[in-house]
Amino acid sequence: MNRAMIPVAHAGFLLALLLAAGCAPTKTTTSASASAVATATAELQTAVLLPAAPKAGSPRYEADRGVFRATRALEGSPRWLLAQQDVDYATPKLMADFSCAMGVPLDAARLPKLAALVDLASKAADASTSPAKKANQRQRPFLIDSGATCQSTLQLSRSFDYPSGHAARGWAVGLVLTELAPDRATDLLLRSRAFGDSRVVCGVHNLSAIEAGAMNGAAVVAVLHASPSFQAGLGDARRELDAYRQSNTAGAGPQCAAEKALIETTPY
Repeated sequence: MNRAMIPVAHAGFLLALLLAAGCAPTKTTTSASASAVATATAELQTAVLLPAAPKAGSPRYEADRGVFRATRALEGSPRWLLAQQDVDYATPKLMADFSCAMGVPLDAARLPKLAALVDLASKAADASTSPAKKANQRQRPFLIDSGATCQSTLQLSRSFDYPSGHAARGWAVGLVLTELAPDRATDLLLRSRAFGDSRVVCGVHNLSAIEAGAMNGAAVVAVLHASPSFQAGLGDARRELDAYRQSNTAGAGPQCAAEKALIETTPY
């Protein structure tokens, strides 16, 4: 297991992270999106699709434990602070997280059609993890080994580890954004990967859980494509985003180079 050196982000990046955490919530859920979420959840049998979670004593189980213990050394680092900011997955905050990757500030208030689509994909991804979580009932890493976490574990200790809902959300949203802006594919999918990696840094998911979450998120997007409401939302969001990007040529902000340097190398 390679432990890469974590570059130090400049103050502007950290300030931007803290400001992003204060984004106000925006209501984007519609009856059409609720129907699409329900359909995707019902039709995707994640307990069958995903490989079983690693069993105690297996090589992958022990590898997960090793990653958890090693990444506790990141507490207080710039990557730890990013992991804390990635805890919040409310749609406006999740969109803002992808601003650097998109190359423009993704403001939910100014992009309501995109916000509705992100909300749909995010909620469908999270809801679809439930069957696999119930089937595997894998404990979270901080319940197996002691170590710091970047968020309170009071509620998390009552839920299961595998697969990661955060990772499923991050990959589903990243894939949808990539379809809307394929010229930004590498950066968008890198941010999706980093969103999942943050859960390992945070100490609340095992590495195998975020790998399963990525598969889960991709499967959800594939199922959503069969939904007429999703297809309509995709077209509306593409037109809205294309116009928005053309009128916002200044970029997402000077902190973006620091963010990319921070997430390019995996923290485990």
